[in-house]
Amino acid sequence: MTTTTQSPQAAPDSGTPSRAARLLADRRLPVAATALLFLAMYGVGLSRYQFYGFAEPQVFLNLFIDNGYLLVAAVGVTFVILSGGIDLSVGSMIGFTTMFTAWLVERQGLPLALVIPLALAVGAFGGFLMGYVIHNFEIQPFIVTLAGLFLFRGLCLVISKESISISDSGVSSMAQAQVSLGMGFLSIGAVVSLVVLAVAFYVLHYTRFGRRVYAIGGNEQSALLMGLPQGGTKIAVYTVSGFCSALAGLLFTLYIQSGDPLHATGMELDAIAAVVIGGTLLTGGSGYVLGTLFGVLVLGLIKSLIQFEGTLSSWWTKIATGVLLCAFILIQRFMTTRKKA
Repeated sequence: MTTTTQSPQAAPDSGTPSRAARLLADRRLPVAATALLFLAMYGVGLSRYQFYGFAEPQVFLNLFIDNGYLLVAAVGVTFVILSGGIDLSVGSMIGFTTMFTAWLVERQGLPLALVIPLALAVGAFGGFLMGYVIHNFEIQPFIVTLAGLFLFRGLCLVISKESISISDSGVSSMAQAQVSLGMGFLSIGAVVSLVVLAVAFYVLHYTRFGRRVYAIGGNEQSALLMGLPQGGTKIAVYTVSGFCSALAGLLFTLYIQSGDPLHATGMELDAIAAVVIGGTLLTGGSGYVLGTLFGVLVLGLIKSLIQFEGTLSSWWTKIATGVLLCAFILIQRFMTTRKKA
């Protein structure tokens, strides 16, 4: 008599990650979370302030007009953070560019067409020097860029201790120029910021330089063993950040139409916050420049909601930014822990 033994039911493959685990490991998750947060906040604004004109398309376009300079600065910071570094000189570079531009245009009488490339060259050279020191002297980026922060803020005061108003007709015409979109308009600064965003997206995702930035930020030792030009890439990302900071300073000059030694004080923190809220890891190697866009839009939308509310202090912008920053850092920490597990 033969007996048949029933084969036990095959256990599920424990090595196959669950759907939830795959979702948490997806690098696009932080960007999606930021985009959903923006849509949720915008929906709250539509429902709460529907009788105050919040639904007007121009209110949405104003987010780009009022934050174009911040978007350009944050794009430059994205390159640096993706490479595993940090740049604290952004705000002072923006402030210096406003003073430098105002001084050359108003006090020296130079044409704006000559001042713009000069300002961009100074910003890129400043970023190059910081990147050179960081790489060749192996000093922490925090220290070098902090020195850059004090240097450029001090140079603002060397130029002038007082604000310099710009009365040049060329600056006024550029500041007041509008690009019609049918449903509304964008300023020149907003258009330039979107062009910079598009160029940065292409460079990071479709060029060798972009792949090197991600590789060095992900694992510097592995990138070195692969023969990637680590030093050149590091210097280049700080040069890009300096260039973007100077360009942001020019856009801020158009927005304010003046130069002041205290302009953009602390804006480096706003730029870093936008990058982190946009899903870029502070440790480097992971993130998207489109996430930076949503991070800037979230910060700009917070200001708009506070303005429409009318009863809240502007300091609530800083409070909300701090809460969001802590929340996204915790999310990043949870995701990286799950990946290592």
